[in-house]
Amino acid sequence: MRIPQLRWVIAAMLFLATALNYLDRGSISIVSKTIRGEFHMTEQDYSYVLTVFMFAYAIMYAGSGYVVDRLGTRHGFALFIAFWSIAAMLHGWAQGLWSLAACRFLLGLGEPGNWPAAAKAVNEWFPANERALGVGIFNAGSSLGSLLAPPVVAYLALWYGWRFAFVFTGMLGFVWLVAWLFLYQPPHKSKLLRPSEYAWLKDKVSPPAETHTVKHHVDWVKVITNRDCYTLILARFFTDPVIYFVIFWLPEYLGKERGFNLAQVGRYSWVPFLFGGIGYVLGGWISGRLMRAGWPLPKARKRVMLIGAALMPVAIFAPYVPTAAMAIGATCFLTFGHAFWTSNLQTLPTDLFPGHEVGTATGFSGMGGAIGGMISQLGTGYIVAHFSYSPIFLLAGLMHPLSIAIVYAMLPDSRFQRTPAVTA
Repeated sequence: MRIPQLRWVIAAMLFLATALNYLDRGSISIVSKTIRGEFHMTEQDYSYVLTVFMFAYAIMYAGSGYVVDRLGTRHGFALFIAFWSIAAMLHGWAQGLWSLAACRFLLGLGEPGNWPAAAKAVNEWFPANERALGVGIFNAGSSLGSLLAPPVVAYLALWYGWRFAFVFTGMLGFVWLVAWLFLYQPPHKSKLLRPSEYAWLKDKVSPPAETHTVKHHVDWVKVITNRDCYTLILARFFTDPVIYFVIFWLPEYLGKERGFNLAQVGRYSWVPFLFGGIGYVLGGWISGRLMRAGWPLPKARKRVMLIGAALMPVAIFAPYVPTAAMAIGATCFLTFGHAFWTSNLQTLPTDLFPGHEVGTATGFSGMGGAIGGMISQLGTGYIVAHFSYSPIFLLAGLMHPLSIAIVYAMLPDSRFQRTPAVTA
């Protein structure tokens, strides 16, 4: 059996995996007030639970890229989604603060593998001028998962209890896993790819010697000390916490500052993630369109990132507008701008590193984002408990403008000279 346009089927699988990833991680924010009441937790306690997740996330994000590079995309992805799905289901048996934190820790160990594995799959299946679109598509899954979490988890929690919500969402990962093991191989090994499509694709992606990564030793010290890698680490350290704030704290903000109950959270807090989903795909498409119009690859990537960064400061006004609808609207600028930014930032490892190092470089850059997220969770918990949400929205609006300056300064176009020529 041959599947036409198989790379887009692969992209759809990556999209769904990322959606499940964010559905599992975002579930806790929807029922946070219910859990806090049952377990007698304060907002500061909630921030500790989130920090435990980010701590594990940071540890394994660095290691997950190396694991994926060693096991290969197919088996590496399968390992991580099985692990995080089990961890998500275990939340249904939590009995208090510490057992809940333990479940979040396990979830944090499993979920980072999604990104180096997905980036590696894009590198194996997509030519350079389609990679940002491929990355944008799988990252759009994060918006779908975050969009689905409020109505799905709120519905399940209201009718069946919050514990069942975690068990149900975790089980979905195993449905995806069966389809993945059937569908995925790199192009040169796939029995589902049409010969004519392979002939078109094989000279536009990493050659078989690179995609068969188990034969390559990855020097992770060399990767992490590379200027390209630590620039990406810095960029994600400052900007990843912004989307974590929206995912984990927007329902809390709407409840505390705007008076929303669980049903209202389920009804309205998905809206910013809809705009994020659009932004991921559009941001990836635009950079590819600029390249096909003759723009050099680095200029196209960085220009779209600049547009995304320029949108972020609008969110600073969210705490000051008179209505909840306007506050949600301002938050949409965060998710939309961040999506433009991320669809290209997360493509840069595929542009800057050889195929057998892409997973490792992606993992280390994601570790930087997770460390930033861990610190920000502690800071957010303290600030909202003792002051207000206004300083948090201020910082969220300024991190991307700061980071685009770092990218332009530390990643000049000459750093991309190893990138293969782009063909339409």
